[in-house]
Amino acid sequence: MRDSFNEINITPLTDIFLVLLIIMMVIAPLLDQQGLNLAVPEIVNEEQILKDSKIMSFTVTADNRYLFNEQEIPAENLESTVSQYAKDFPDGLLIQVDDNAEHGAVVKLMDSARNVGVTSISLSR
Repeated sequence: MRDSFNEINITPLTDIFLVLLIIMMVIAPLLDQQGLNLAVPEIVNEEQILKDSKIMSFTVTADNRYLFNEQEIPAENLESTVSQYAKDFPDGLLIQVDDNAEHGAVVKLMDSARNVGVTSISLSR
């Protein structure tokens, strides 16, 4: 009769744990680099911002229309309108959004502003 196997060889198990430990040590620093760096805005009075600085203010209405200086701007003319007035408003763009406006309408305005070189874009309700 064969001798029974009474001992467990833990060498392969130790090798596996060491490999897993090395993998985790390599991956762990990479996990901290994901995500966006966002600056948390301070709560300030909106009227004060508009009076103290030169900010271009657009409004996106509930039916996804764009208003600038109380005048409706067609969606296809957004980029040209923003580029035309960007020099007069060096502090950036403020987008006032209605609660029922679609996300795509806001993103279209943001993309138009970025395409003409506006780097400071803020959103307001």
